[in-house]
Formats: sequence, structure tokens, C-alpha cells
Amino acid sequence: MSQSHSQRPRPEEVEHLLRNAQLRDELEPYLDEAIERVNVTELPTPVENEFLASMLAWEKAPVVPISQWYEPELVIPRPESLTDEDLHGILWDTIHRLFEQRIVLDFTDHLSDRALYTLIFRDILPSAEKKIDNPRNYLHWDCADAGNDAELWLRYYATDEEREMWADDFKDPLPERETPPFTRDLPRAPF
Repeated sequence: MSQSHSQRPRPEEVEHLLRNAQLRDELEPYLDEAIERVNVTELPTPVENEFLASMLAWEKAPVVPISQWYEPELVIPRPESLTDEDLHGILWDTIHRLFEQRIVLDFTDHLSDRALYTLIFRDILPSAEKKIDNPRNYLHWDCADAGNDAELWLRYYATDEEREMWADDFKDPLPERETPPFTRDLPRAPF
């Protein structure tokens, strides 16, 4: 009798399986080859459910300009209309407002306050991005544009190991390492 009793799933296991079936049903219209390449069968059901829920949140998320993620819309003054002192205060308020929407600014220490503010005004706020309603999801904005400007990243942000790997892979001379001129303690996503 105890053997058959131990074969019954626990109530939380049943809940996880029911949630898994619900998530798979909701994801059905979005399935394509890319999703099928992910092998979720090796994951524990609760972890698989978390993964499936994040996929569903991604698929359902609206694509809107970041400025419209706010109610009312986040509108900041044009950079050229501000004194350096006013700009500094509005910049930090905006950085914190962005973080409230789980937007993290990465690689900013090479930019002056005015340059960072201009980047936020010109590139970040008007950028149409998926607004994912998931407290664990953060949008990381690469303010060094490392994908297009490796020299900047190598100069200020790459670790010694990353610099060494870059030199081995590309056989290009490395720029001199420099300390970024505008060190900031920005809000960070939790790990």
C-alpha cells in the first residue's frame, strides 16, 4: 500500500503540470522552429514553467516607444535647452525613472552627463521596444554600442581576459586601456 501511495504526485506537482499544460496551450499560436530547438524536457517542471511563462510574456508584449511605457508619457527637455546644472538633475531623475521600468543603462562611464542625457533623449526614449510585464526581466541598454564600437568597449570596459580573447580572435592591436572619465554608480539589475 505504501508503494502505491508514493506513486501519487504531490499536490504541488499536479499544480506545476496543470500550469505547464496551460502555458503550452497559450504558446501554441507562437510556436516555430526556434522555440522547438529549446529542449525544455530536461528541466524540472517549475523551471520549465518559468521559461515558458517568460516566452509567453515576450510573445504577448507590445512594442512601443520607451517614452510611452509611462503614464503620462515620459518627456524630457531638449538637451540644448538645459544648463549643465539643470541637465544633471533631470538626468539622474530620468535614470531612476528608467530603472523603475526595469531599464538598465550599461557602459555609461565614458559619456559626460550631457552626452548620456542626449543619448537618452535621442535614442533610448524614442526606441520602440517590447514592454515585457515580468518583474525579473530587465532591458539592458548598451550605451557604448559595443557591438558596433569594439574599440570603445576594449578601451574602457573589457576585462583583461576579454581583451586577450579579442586580440587572439581578431589579431588587431588593442587600444590602450583607460579609466572612464565619468564614473557613475547607476542602478543595476539584481542577479
